Amino acid sequence: MSEVDSVMLNFSPGSLMLLNGILAIVMFGVALDLTLGDFRRLLDTPRALLLGFFSQFLFLPAATFLLVLLLRPAPSMALGMMLVAACPGGNISNFITHRAGGNTALSVSLTAVATVCATIMTPFNLAFWGSLYAPTLPLLNETSVSPFEMAWTVAILLVFPLIIGMTINARFPAFSARIRGTMRVLSMVIFAGFVLGALAANWQHFLNYVSLVAGLVLLHNAIALAGGYGIAWAGGLTEYDRRAVSIETGIQNSGLGLILIFNFFGGLGGMAIVAAWWGVWHILSGLALAAWFSRRPASTRGATA
Repeated sequence: MSEVDSVMLNFSPGSLMLLNGILAIVMFGVALDLTLGDFRRLLDTPRALLLGFFSQFLFLPAATFLLVLLLRPAPSMALGMMLVAACPGGNISNFITHRAGGNTALSVSLTAVATVCATIMTPFNLAFWGSLYAPTLPLLNETSVSPFEMAWTVAILLVFPLIIGMTINARFPAFSARIRGTMRVLSMVIFAGFVLGALAANWQHFLNYVSLVAGLVLLHNAIALAGGYGIAWAGGLTEYDRRAVSIETGIQNSGLGLILIFNFFGGLGGMAIVAAWWGVWHILSGLALAAWFSRRPASTRGATA
């Protein structure tokens, strides 16, 4: 297993710049669906906001740390798990929440807030939990990861496209409505194609080590989905809202994780393979969970508006 720590995936500087641009476009497409009302909605219902924030940025990183202590994966894999847990919700979480019969409005609002919070919380959680685990601390020290530089990268990739997309949606609603559907589909197709291309270029590494991460990612993702649901249940949210919090916690922005891995860790194999497999698995698990949830319609009574 220790061999995976020395693997570096092939990824050229030009490819990295292209991936950065693609993720910004994906976030811009998501932002075309957002308004300031999505932020105000959570301020009017602070319990849902606090539970969603706690589940995503406090519970999941802490649970990941405990899982790492229990299973003792290779250090690069452990750091990859910590980075995925530190990322905000993925851009398909709103779609999966809708398919699950959950509160899509709450999901959209939590995505918007998590995207802004990620500027601070993603580098903080990675630095904090990574430094507490002795085997991952050398990886952080060797790469000299600057939390401020990482925060700036997250802001460029997520927050700036979010602001631009929301501004266009507010000032040019007709234009936004026309391009919204096309942008959503096009950006996701381009992003999926690029990730598949990157996997193809490193296919042998992926085949050699995916068996090490498959079970790990399955368990990690299950803890995220179940933990999000359990926290929402313990906090007194309705079934309609619980589904949204569960999916927001279990669907992570692994694309952002990959970019940070290539930007700051040189494509460190264990980290990249964990993040890439997360990107595949959370779609499958999310759709499966949504299909199961949809068999039991949730009442909207008493749900977050």
